[in-house]
Amino acid sequence: MSSEEAGLVRELEHVVREEVRAAFIEEFEALGRAGRHAAEALDAVRHVASLRLALWASLVVVCCCVIPLAIVRMALPTHAELSRLRRERDTLEARVAELSERGGHIDLRRCGADGRLCVRVERAAPRYGADGDYYVLKGY
Repeated sequence: MSSEEAGLVRELEHVVREEVRAAFIEEFEALGRAGRHAAEALDAVRHVASLRLALWASLVVVCCCVIPLAIVRMALPTHAELSRLRRERDTLEARVAELSERGGHIDLRRCGADGRLCVRVERAAPRYGADGDYYVLKGY
């Protein structure tokens, strides 16, 4: 190989080396751009996923607060219902007291084989009525 050929081979080697280096740098820069693009896409996905997670967490918290409140609201009486129930209770208590005074303590039973209605009477109390057939009830 002559010196001229050797110079051409070195020059060709240098040109090929430069072309390979330029191609490598170009490909490496393209790979860098693709990596940055992938990183940006991943950041966007992470951001969307974070927003979805925040939305679901908020929805769960709201449901955990609203559902028990709705159940309590439906199960417990309103102020108006409580007032009505208190009035009804007071009326019933007054009627029970009145009925107690008017015979609520009477001891009624079924007696005998026929199951006839009978009542406990005060034996020491006097009898009343024209025929003496009215008795004072026990406890009155």
